[in-house]
Amino acid sequence: MMDNAMINVWYPIGLFSQLDAAGRRTALMGEPIDVARDTEGNAKVIGRNGRALPVCVRYGHVWSSLGIPQKPLFAIPEADQPGRRFVDVGVIRVRCSPLRAVENFLDIAHFPFVHTDILGAEPNTEVQNYKVEIREDEVWATQVKFYQPQAAKSASGGITTEYMYRVPAPTCSVLYKTCPPRPSEWDVITLFVQPLAEDLCDVWPWMALFDDTTSMTDLIHFQQTIFLQDRSILENQIPRLLPLDPGMEIPTRADLTSVAYRRWLKRRNYTYGAQLVAQ
Repeated sequence: MMDNAMINVWYPIGLFSQLDAAGRRTALMGEPIDVARDTEGNAKVIGRNGRALPVCVRYGHVWSSLGIPQKPLFAIPEADQPGRRFVDVGVIRVRCSPLRAVENFLDIAHFPFVHTDILGAEPNTEVQNYKVEIREDEVWATQVKFYQPQAAKSASGGITTEYMYRVPAPTCSVLYKTCPPRPSEWDVITLFVQPLAEDLCDVWPWMALFDDTTSMTDLIHFQQTIFLQDRSILENQIPRLLPLDPGMEIPTRADLTSVAYRRWLKRRNYTYGAQLVAQ
């Protein structure tokens, strides 16, 4: 039996724009679920034995839970900001722990080696000092800076990009990064992860950008390219589940966000997709 810390959480389960009356079959934490639109056009989610599950539609996605969420879905204020373009990137299935997918999104050091000539390039491989803290029970990393040859589709050349990372829920992360066309604002890129099983997940990236020139197709392809590069790394990590015992993997100074995320999960007793002891 899973702990309430894992059951009573909102999880992404699909794009609202892709739903119709016929619906689609998917899964949430090992339980088969059906998601569709009802006769009034609203999203509905049905779990095992015909049980109606909680539903929330936000950020272009349908969210649900196997339990009863104790609070509303986390807020992303930029989702209500005029002038932004909202990009539903789609879905990428990854054979890894949903927690591994989030942790990889938080990792800065892999940019030059996995996303070569896009988000990083040699010899600019050093991760500068940055700050990690807990704000209102969320993990935040700030003052993150990294040279990137192609920081965004809207960038015209290499720039030193500033990042802020936020983890508002166990399987979701929000990235704020330098917006090339509008330096006073942040581009917002999120990773919404649906745990299908402890070692299998669907990843639903979503973006809120200031970019009036790039086509929607190019914006989607750019972000999909980035995550498909990550997928090959994620699917070959050992162990497949995310270790929460600090002695199982040795972190470096660049891994401060990962360390904070793992400690945060452990304090919340969130262990779905995690490995607690060495095997």
